Amino acid sequence: MRVVIVFNHPYEGSYANAILEAVTKGLKTASHEVDLIHLDNDGFNPVMSKADLKGFVEHKAIDPQVIDYNKRLKKADHLIFIFPIWWDLMPAATKGFIDRVLTPGVAYDHHPRGFGLVPLLENLKGVTIITTMNKPKIMYSLLIGNLIRKAMLRSVFKTMGYKNLSWISFNRVKSVSQKRRVKWLSDLECRFAKMSQKK
Repeated sequence: MRVVIVFNHPYEGSYANAILEAVTKGLKTASHEVDLIHLDNDGFNPVMSKADLKGFVEHKAIDPQVIDYNKRLKKADHLIFIFPIWWDLMPAATKGFIDRVLTPGVAYDHHPRGFGLVPLLENLKGVTIITTMNKPKIMYSLLIGNLIRKAMLRSVFKTMGYKNLSWISFNRVKSVSQKRRVKWLSDLECRFAKMSQKK
């Protein structure tokens, strides 16, 4: 199975990077093919330009990097996002990826009857979002309202018509013990090492 990972964190020593390594190791143990889109290392520009917007309307990307990402997404059987939660939402590069890459004509199209959206990534059978943050889970849930679940799972992928959506949230990352952080990584590696090869 081909798994595309969209990763967004500029610091190589971050816990998010450790998560990326654990997930990748688990997937490769299960003999999955891993395609990493590292937004920071790629120098991805999250800002939609006038030309981008014109291409968005015409269903024709003009940025060579976006075109490359589109081609790779079309081959994905599973999509994984890994990023930190900053100010209760995703970093700019992840938001820009959603705006500039998950576009009509590529990730979805409008229903011919004019109501709702139709998913276009025919191979994509599931989406997993993995995040880190320093807030306690209860605070993010009750006071903030689980914005990642609302914004990415419901407003983006569910609206587009995709299924098998999941969110793995690691909270209070800076304050938990090193033992807990190591266990989280071990559990992640095991989880993805057990991911089925079935499409």
